[in-house]
Amino acid sequence: MADFLVALGLVFVIEGLIFAVSPAAAKNAMAHVLQTPDGPLRLIGIASAVLGVVLVWLVRG
Repeated sequence: MADFLVALGLVFVIEGLIFAVSPAAAKNAMAHVLQTPDGPLRLIGIASAVLGVVLVWLVRG
């Protein structure tokens, strides 16, 4: 459970930095996401989840 909370905290840090450093670029990215069809977004989400699982598996072995 501690590892999950650390990972969640890192997600908040990374997202916070994106908005703090370049809020205009973050807004622009969100606008593009809203215009993207569901199919490609779903594919990117699945690929990201698989990549995350593989990365955790490699690190935690």
